[in-house]
Order: sequence, then C-alpha cells, then structure tokens
Amino acid sequence: MSTTTTQAPLGSPAIGLPPTATVTLKINGVERQLEIAPWTTLLDALREYLDLTGTKKGCDHGQCGACTVLVDGKRINSCLTLAVMKEGADITTIEGLGTEEKLHPLQQAFVDHDAFQCGYCTPGQICSAVGMLTEGKAKTTAEIREMMSGNLCRCGAYTNIVSAIEEVLNQPR
Repeated sequence: MSTTTTQAPLGSPAIGLPPTATVTLKINGVERQLEIAPWTTLLDALREYLDLTGTKKGCDHGQCGACTVLVDGKRINSCLTLAVMKEGADITTIEGLGTEEKLHPLQQAFVDHDAFQCGYCTPGQICSAVGMLTEGKAKTTAEIREMMSGNLCRCGAYTNIVSAIEEVLNQPR
C-alpha cells in the first residue's frame, strides 16, 4: 500500500489557513463572538482566545475534571466539548462566580475549610460543586463524594473539599 503526498510548489505555502467558524457565547454574563477553527475545544477557546485561564487544562481527556465549567447551569468538561457546539450558550467559569470583594459561597467555604493545597484543581472542583448543588441530587456526604468523583485532586484534599461543600449545602436558602 502506498500513499502519495504532493508537495506545494516552492515559494508557496504548503498549507492554506485553516477554515474558521463564528461562534457566539455568553461568558460570565458578557456576549463574546469568536472566529475560531471548528475543532477548537471550549477549554482552548476560554484559555487561548479569551484569556480566562482560571479554567485549567489537566488531562485533556475528560478524566480529571480540572476543566469543569457550567454551560446553561450544568457542569461539563470543557476539554471534551467543541466551542462551536455551544453556540448561544450561557457559560460560567470560575471567574464568573464571585468577585474579589464578594466571593461565591463555595469559594469562601473552600478558603474557610482549607479545601485546596496546590489549587490547580480548585476552579474545576468549585464549578462542579456549584453545578451539583444546583442539580439538588446530593444530600449526604456519600452522595457528595459520588457526585464529585469526576473531579480529581492530586493533593488529596478531598476531606476538606467535602466539608466545604457540606457547609454550603447546609446553609439556609
């Protein structure tokens, strides 16, 4: 079996510019329009084109949860989602949850419970916890652990992470 590769004439670019697609996303309450290659992941769109680097690139295979963001209130792994698939979606990243002056209750609980060590997984943990609490499925410690099992912490801060989530879960609403 043989394959044929045709080289471009000398002096011409070997490859043309990749095609782009226009995608409009509402990110942290602000509508943003991007011209990106259609194979750009939501994670790369956030980090590389919008400079929202709070969302972390961990495994890039959807196994660690470091890239978790909220899309229309539901938590997803942004490394497994193409940005063009989320046209018109409302996306919330860690930067959109609270402010420096007023942290989101889960951000404050993570600080109060020392629920991080290196902090790399923390944005994904917090976004996932916000989504989980919105889903309303976790009521016990065991359920929190199960529902957060897609978010890994290499430092092993799980006990404090669960404590922080429980504090917010048990706050009066």
